[in-house]
Amino acid sequence: TEVLKIPHDLLWVTVYELDDDAFDIWTKEIGLSPERVLRLGKKDNFWEHGSGPCGPCSEIHIDRGIAYGCGSSDCKPGCDCDRFMEIWNNVFTQFDNDGNGNYTELATKNIDTGMGLERLACILQGVDNLFEVDTVRKILDHVCSIGGKTYGTNKENDISIRVITDHIRSTTFMICDGIMPSNEGRGYVLRRLLRRAARHGKLLGINHPFLAELCKTVMQENKEAYPELVERADWIFKIITMEEERFDATIDAGLKILEEVIAKCRVENKIEISGEDCFRLYDTFGFPIDLIKEIAQENNLTTGDDAFTQRMNEQKQRARAARGNTESWKTDEFSAFHIENTEFTGYTQLASQGKILAIMIDGESVEMLSEGECILILDRTPFYAKSGGQVGDSGFMQTKDSKLRITDTKKTGSGAYLHFATLEHGLFKVGETVDAIVDADRRQAICRNHSSLHMLQSALRQVLGNHVEQAGSYVDDKRGRFDFKHYTAMTEEEITRTEELVNKMILSDHHVKIMETTMEEAKKEGAVALFGEKYGDTVRMVKMGDCSTELCGGTHLTNTAKAGLFKILSEASVSAGVRRIECTTGYNVLHLYKDELSKTKELAHILKAGGTSDLIKKASSLQSELKEAKREIESQASTIAAIKLASLESSLQNIGPFVVLFAGLDGMNTDQLRSAGDRLKDTYANIISILYSKEAGKVTLVAMCGKEAVTKGAHAGNIVKSIAPILGGGGGGRPDSAVSGGKYPEKINEAKLAFFDLVSTL
Repeated sequence: TEVLKIPHDLLWVTVYELDDDAFDIWTKEIGLSPERVLRLGKKDNFWEHGSGPCGPCSEIHIDRGIAYGCGSSDCKPGCDCDRFMEIWNNVFTQFDNDGNGNYTELATKNIDTGMGLERLACILQGVDNLFEVDTVRKILDHVCSIGGKTYGTNKENDISIRVITDHIRSTTFMICDGIMPSNEGRGYVLRRLLRRAARHGKLLGINHPFLAELCKTVMQENKEAYPELVERADWIFKIITMEEERFDATIDAGLKILEEVIAKCRVENKIEISGEDCFRLYDTFGFPIDLIKEIAQENNLTTGDDAFTQRMNEQKQRARAARGNTESWKTDEFSAFHIENTEFTGYTQLASQGKILAIMIDGESVEMLSEGECILILDRTPFYAKSGGQVGDSGFMQTKDSKLRITDTKKTGSGAYLHFATLEHGLFKVGETVDAIVDADRRQAICRNHSSLHMLQSALRQVLGNHVEQAGSYVDDKRGRFDFKHYTAMTEEEITRTEELVNKMILSDHHVKIMETTMEEAKKEGAVALFGEKYGDTVRMVKMGDCSTELCGGTHLTNTAKAGLFKILSEASVSAGVRRIECTTGYNVLHLYKDELSKTKELAHILKAGGTSDLIKKASSLQSELKEAKREIESQASTIAAIKLASLESSLQNIGPFVVLFAGLDGMNTDQLRSAGDRLKDTYANIISILYSKEAGKVTLVAMCGKEAVTKGAHAGNIVKSIAPILGGGGGGRPDSAVSGGKYPEKINEAKLAFFDLVSTL
C-alpha cells in the first residue's frame, strides 16, 4: 500500500484455520479488519508437497472487482471464481511430513515468502493476464506483425501467438544463462521450447526462421533489468538462428509424415499414434515427444508412450554396446571380496605402504602371485584410480625381494582400488605389506595436463562466452582433451587468444589451493561444477588464484607455473553443439617445439636457405619461380597445341551444315583440351568437335559446339552423354561445352564412328 500504492480496501488475507498467531499478527499488529482475514482449511492454506518440510501459510489476495466474480453476495477469497487474485504468500515452514501424514516439528524453522511479480504487474496496469502487460504485449505484437495476424480475432491463432510469446522469452533468458540446445537435461528443455515455438509459427503461416528476430524485442524490453541480454546478444541470435534453421530443414518433411500417420489412423479407426511412428519422428526429424503429443491431442489422438520409451531404451542400449562394456568387472569379478573402500593417500604422497587384500589372475582369486599378470587390491594406496576423465596411475610395488610393475589403476563402484600389475621378479602373497610407489614423472605430467584443462575452461569462457560448459574430458601424461558446448568452429584468432590466456595464467604463478568444503560455500566461491554430476554434502574444490575455481576429484599441480607451457594441438567437432580441444603442456610442448624446429632446419637445408630466418623469403622466391615455370610450360603447351591443331585442319569434315572433327591430342590435360577446343570454336562458328587424350589406361573427352552449330540443334552435353558410355564413362555439360572421361581407351575408334553417326542425324 505504501510502495505500490495498492488501495488498502482491496486487500484480503487468508490464514490456516488453526493458526491463531498469524490471525493475531494481521489483525492486532498490522491492523487489518478481522472481517478481511479469513480462516481457510488445509486444502487452501497449508503448504506441503508429498513428504518433507511443510507448514501453514498466509496469503494476500486483491479484489479485482465484481466484474470478475461469480455474482454471489458472499464471494470471498477461496471462491473458485476469478474475482480474488493471490499476489503474495508466506509459508511458515515448521513441520516435516514423513509421507504418511505424520508431522514432526523442525529443529530449524523458517518463513518462505514469495510474491507474484507478473500478477502484480497485471493489477497495477489494469490488464487481465500476463500477455497484456506492457513489456510482454510488445513481444506479442511483434509475433502478430511477423505472422500478419491480429490478436483476439481467432482462438487457434491466439494460442499459437501466446505459445511463441512465452517460449521466446524463456529461451532468450536460458541461452543468456549459458544453456545450450541438446538432447538431454535442461538443454533438451530449451530445444523443445524452440521447436514448439517454430511449429506454432508454421501454424500462423510463418514459413521462414523468425525467432531470432523476436528475441530482439525481448532484449529491448528487459535490457534495463538484465543488461547481460545486450552483452550476449550476438551469441543468443546465433544459437536461436542455428537451432531454428536446423529444425526448419526437417520440420516440413516431418509434419508431412505426421499428417500421413494421422490420416492412416482415421482410415483404420485407430485412436493412437504408434510408439514406432513417434520414435521415427523423434529420431529422423527431431520432433520432441511432447510436440508429437500436442499435435496428436489436437487431432483427438493419443500416443504409444510405452512403445516409444522401449525404442528409446533400445537405442541407448545399442549405444552402450557400441562403446563396449569395459567396466563389467566392477560389479562382477570383485563382488565376492566384500571390499568396500581403499584408503587413497595419493593426494599428498606418491609412496606409501599397504597390505595386499586380494590377488586375482584370469578372473580367479589366488593367494599368491609367482609369475605373469594379475590385479591386486590393497587396504591403502597412493595410486590414483581412473576417474573423472583422468587416467589411473602407474608405478611399482615392491618388498625386500620382489617387485611388481603397475600398468594401470581403476576402482570398483564400491571404492576398491584395482592395481593392474606384471610381476618382474619374486612373488607376492595375500596379507603381506608392500611399498607402493607411483611413477612421479608420469603423475606430474598428468597433473600438468589436468590443471591446464581447468585454466582452458576459464579461458574459453572469456573468449567465447559464459555458455561454454564442459561436456567431457580425458587426461593422461601425453595430452588433455576437453569437450565443451559451443555451436561453431573456433576461428584461428579465438584459438590463439585462448592459448595465450592459458599461458598467461600459467606464467602468473598462481598458487593452487585445494580444499574440502560444503556445496553451499563452493557456490559462494563461484566454483564451476559439471552439470549432471551428483555431488555430496562435502565437495573438493580446486582454486587456481583468481583464474579458475572448479569442483574436481583429480590430482593437480601446487602452482600453475609448474605447467610450464600450454599448446592447443587441435580443435574439432564432436557432435552437434559440442567442440573438442586437444592440448598438451610442459615437456610435451618443449619436445613438440624441438621437433618442429628440427623439421624447419631440415627444410631450410633442403631449400638451401641461409638459415631458418631466411626460410620464408626462400620459400616465397621458389614459389615465384614455380609460377613463372608453370606460365612458361603453359605457354609452350599452348604453342604446341596450336601447332597440333593446325596439323589437324586436314582432318576437318563437312557433314550437313557442320564442320566436324574427332581427333586425339595425347599428353594434354583437360584444361589444355578445353583451350584447344575454344580455339576451334573461335575459328569455326559451325564446328562440332571432340578432342581426346589417352593416358594411363584412361581417356578424357572434351566436346565443343560453335555458336552457329548450337543454333542449328547441336548440344555438346547431349553428344557426350551418348558417346561416353562406349568408353566406360559418363558426363555432360552445356550446349557449347562438355567434358567426360572413360576407362576403355581401346574403344576410341568405336566412339569415333558413333560420333559421326550422331552428327549426321542432326
